[in-house]
Amino acid sequence: MSQDAAKIAAAAVVFCWGAIGCLAAEAASSTKTQAAGQVTSADARPTAQTTSAHAAAAERRCRNLGSFVLPGLRIDAVHSVAAGAAPTPLPGGRELTLPAHCLFQGTLGPRTGPDGQHFGIGFELRLPVAWNGGFVFQGGGGLDGVLSPGYGAVGGADPPALARGFAVVSTDGGHRSGSMIDARFALDQQGRIDYAYNAVDKTTFLAKALIARYYGEPPRHSYFVGCSNGGRQAMVAAERLPLEFDGIVAGDPSFHLTRVNLDEAWNEVVAARAAPKDAQGRPVLGALFSDSDLQLVAAAVLKKCDALDGLADGMINDYRACRFDPAVLTCKAAKSDSCLTPNQVTALEKVMEGPHDSHGRALYASFPYDAGIGDPSFRRMHFGTSPTAQTNSADATLGFDSLRYYSMTPPDPAFDPLKFDFDRDPARLAQTAKINDADADYLQSFARHGKLILYHGLSDQGLSPLDTVNWYEGARSQNSGTISDWARLFLVPGMTHCAGGPSTDHFDMLTAIEEWVEHGHAPERIVATGKAFPGQSRPLCAYPRIARYRGGETRSESSFICQD
Repeated sequence: MSQDAAKIAAAAVVFCWGAIGCLAAEAASSTKTQAAGQVTSADARPTAQTTSAHAAAAERRCRNLGSFVLPGLRIDAVHSVAAGAAPTPLPGGRELTLPAHCLFQGTLGPRTGPDGQHFGIGFELRLPVAWNGGFVFQGGGGLDGVLSPGYGAVGGADPPALARGFAVVSTDGGHRSGSMIDARFALDQQGRIDYAYNAVDKTTFLAKALIARYYGEPPRHSYFVGCSNGGRQAMVAAERLPLEFDGIVAGDPSFHLTRVNLDEAWNEVVAARAAPKDAQGRPVLGALFSDSDLQLVAAAVLKKCDALDGLADGMINDYRACRFDPAVLTCKAAKSDSCLTPNQVTALEKVMEGPHDSHGRALYASFPYDAGIGDPSFRRMHFGTSPTAQTNSADATLGFDSLRYYSMTPPDPAFDPLKFDFDRDPARLAQTAKINDADADYLQSFARHGKLILYHGLSDQGLSPLDTVNWYEGARSQNSGTISDWARLFLVPGMTHCAGGPSTDHFDMLTAIEEWVEHGHAPERIVATGKAFPGQSRPLCAYPRIARYRGGETRSESSFICQD
């Protein structure tokens, strides 16, 4: 049990929320709540049949949460949800059956900004009637601004955490927008702080308080699971709240977000130099590479590196031994479907090398050559598909505003990222990096009690998996003891950002972290499958080991061993 959980369970507890104020939860209040229908988690755990009396008690407990009082807290909704199909399907359209649960939605510190934008830490907590005693914080995505349903469908959890009996919380990151790529919140100082770390902090403590009130006891185990920005938030939890989570899963983490924004500017500068020009001399980035051009590169990478792990199967496990040079595809005559122009080769080389200053010093990590280069997501990320000079690449549509509004301090909405000076302008990102970038690797307090699983797709088109490897190696040297005792990294061949690509991208990290935390089963290999390779399974091996074919049925993960 974390220190905070023990405090919640005490007879008199004080919850402090900075400028919002403090709430004293007295023993008398706890007794009153019990009289109103509170039951212990032993009563709320799954049984063969839920009696009508049990259901009525759960309904009363849910209603009673409506009287929860905390200075600065606005309760937006509290009601019971009957078991049944979720109104919002999972990504990919997969239907989800929800258990009976209590839904609590609220906003901490609600306010309206000068331009009418809604601020305040919005959160959603779902409390299953049949509780397993656990708590999952579901990480967000992009620039947040959207309150996603707290189903716990993260980290490959199948079924999702809520359906397993976990209490699940999600947050909007401290602001409400129309989409996860709206960066205007960053014109507000408090909005920046909330997105960077404060929403994770406050939501964690508030969720635990509500769990203790609803069930009569704090969670026995607490987990944080997220990918992308949710992966960054997971690292924030490990670094800023080291005693609050027993297990953390950080997927494809954007923990160097300011440097990712710099890399996005670099990619567009590189592409603009090489791209064909329109009649006005403006670069048309979408015309730089066709889908078939990038599939040509992917096929060449596979030909060079696929069999290095003992089997040519469309997946590159031994990425460190892969020495691919796109210059081998340079056209010796006119451009054709079987070669690339010198401009294309140069642009691809620079994108994969990552940004550098004029002295050749790296400003972000490089990217490994992998089969996912041929996936449409790679082109959409860096070059887009627009036939005009108005680019629609994700580097521009997500990265440019994130750079101008958030990473730069002070914000500079009029800044042209195509004019980014890679010698001078990185200094403009330093202040945001101090509050946002979750790259600290001294985690002694967390390491003494918690477990951390990181995973990253080797074909992630936006966030370098090698940046995550670099963090892991840094943590290895900064913390006493053996890092594999408390943190493990899994790299996923072919997987693009968080999912997709020519990969086995279906795996269950929530079960893996549960098994490690609650039963001491440290994950050596995690079995993965994927739509790209129907009927096949592969092991994801704990870094620095990789999967090597040892002979046998080529479609089965049992035919592979994890080796250094």
